[in-house]
Amino acid sequence: MAASDPDAGAARVDAAGQGRRTGLLSHYLPILQWGRTYNGTVLTNDLVAAIIVTIMLIPQSLAYALLAGLPPVVGLYASILPLVAYAVFGTSRTLAVGPVAVVSLMTASAAGAVAAQGTELYLEAAITLAALSGVMLAVLGLLRMGFLANLLSHPVISGFISASGILIATSQLKHILGVSARGDTWPEMLGELASGIDTINPWTVAVGVPATLFLFWVRKGLKPALVQVGLSPRAADIAAKAGPVVAVILTIVAVIMFDLGARGVNLVGAIPQGLPPFAVPSTDLELIGRLWVPALLISIIGFVESVSVAQTLAAKRRQRIAPNQELIGLGAANVASAFSGGYPVTGGFARSVVNFDAGAETPAAGAYTAVGIALAGLFLTPLLFSLPIATLAATIIVAVLSLVDLKTPGQLWRYSKADFAAHIVTIVITLLAGVELGVIAGVAVGLLLYLWRASRPHAAIVGRVPETEHFRNVERHKVFTVPHVLSIRIDESLTYLNARWLEEYVLEEVADRPAVRHVILMCSAVNEIDASGLESLEAINHRMADGGIGLHLSEVKGPVMDRLKRTHFVDELNGKVFMSQNRAFRELAANGGPPGDPIADMARGMI
Repeated sequence: MAASDPDAGAARVDAAGQGRRTGLLSHYLPILQWGRTYNGTVLTNDLVAAIIVTIMLIPQSLAYALLAGLPPVVGLYASILPLVAYAVFGTSRTLAVGPVAVVSLMTASAAGAVAAQGTELYLEAAITLAALSGVMLAVLGLLRMGFLANLLSHPVISGFISASGILIATSQLKHILGVSARGDTWPEMLGELASGIDTINPWTVAVGVPATLFLFWVRKGLKPALVQVGLSPRAADIAAKAGPVVAVILTIVAVIMFDLGARGVNLVGAIPQGLPPFAVPSTDLELIGRLWVPALLISIIGFVESVSVAQTLAAKRRQRIAPNQELIGLGAANVASAFSGGYPVTGGFARSVVNFDAGAETPAAGAYTAVGIALAGLFLTPLLFSLPIATLAATIIVAVLSLVDLKTPGQLWRYSKADFAAHIVTIVITLLAGVELGVIAGVAVGLLLYLWRASRPHAAIVGRVPETEHFRNVERHKVFTVPHVLSIRIDESLTYLNARWLEEYVLEEVADRPAVRHVILMCSAVNEIDASGLESLEAINHRMADGGIGLHLSEVKGPVMDRLKRTHFVDELNGKVFMSQNRAFRELAANGGPPGDPIADMARGMI
């Protein structure tokens, strides 16, 4: 046998260690994975997608900053470095990060609670929100706690987004009408609009209403019209996505031609020209104390919205994303936004779909989009001086009304009254009390309903389907049973939430059947029995023994049985543990009936 080479062995160990370090680095820096295969074809596709998304994102960024109560240029700031940071740390190939409607509304609500719009403290609060959100997201990702987003059920998320869409659209009506109005809740907004109805500016209405109608038509009707004149479906779809840019150009021309600024039409005005400034989030502990709860809610809502979009788009290309790494990617994006004078960002549905449809293949498309936004900030902002605020408001209204889901309430009512209740409560509280309380109430109602359902698990009396070895609910199927054997199928794990319920259920069913001599608990759906569940099983066992009734278990899963064997329960059980329900029923039905019982005698002949 040849002697082993110590140096070769050490080299192999070093290579293995290097491989592990490289794998770990690639895990936290996904750019190292897709960057290895980057080539000219991918570059071309990413650049084309970046140009299209940039055209779409410029008016959106300005509009969402307006929605957040911030200067429009802040929207541009939040669309540059965050995209670069996500390109380095994010795992979705096509997710487009930046300002979005719901997070902008939540930012306005949180910052408005600590300062008045237009003040330095308000901007500082928005920047601090981005920093807090970024740190929270990154920490959750490092701790692999992406599952926390599961606290928000689909009915709660759907209700919150629909209510937010209504709130956002209502909040922008003041810009369409040219009136002064405030308010964080729906009643406040409607009341303010009603009180200012006699101050409507007709020139603002003449800009805002046509812009809104035009954008609605662009959203639904422009693509079919372009296809009819000979444009390819993809080119027509891309052209339709540029509709807001057309609205911006037309309304700027109208303002200049008719001198609408002198007629009371509110304009964007001077936008600082240049790249984002270096900003530092506040370290004031009092301010942080007032913002950390809103920042946490923004983080969770933003993550849920972003990861839903990312997973949907990834599935279309048979790709996958890593939710915990997405937390880190979004955290890095928000930290980058904070230090570049922006506010909280997340993955947006509309622009991500455009990015996907335009052919983006890697997150580099987002970085190229950031370059496009930076160039716009350097050279195009003077052209936006005469842009009407009403046009930005129209852009927001058209975008957010698509978030309002009118079908889900009816579907939930037919499918699950409990989920319908969580959905409606979230909508109502969000509209009446604001976005933060709406989210908290939705989560609370969802958890309460879950606990209520978990405390009342489903269990069924089962019998054997004739000529088979299957057991089904006696109330749903024609099955064979014998009076002295009661088979109960437990359809939930046994925990402290439902253990007492099961105990009462079994005792009530036995009390209603004087002929019962054996009770079989069919445990095929029981994945866990905690200490409270074990205590209830022991209590049931003692009560059955006192009544001269055997308690048996069937189809207990291996891990559950392993835990039971570590206790005295199996030794003290006055019945048996059967591998199968059919085996338990055959043995007990044939041999356990009272002497002379004709049904038991019949069972002995049939089994």
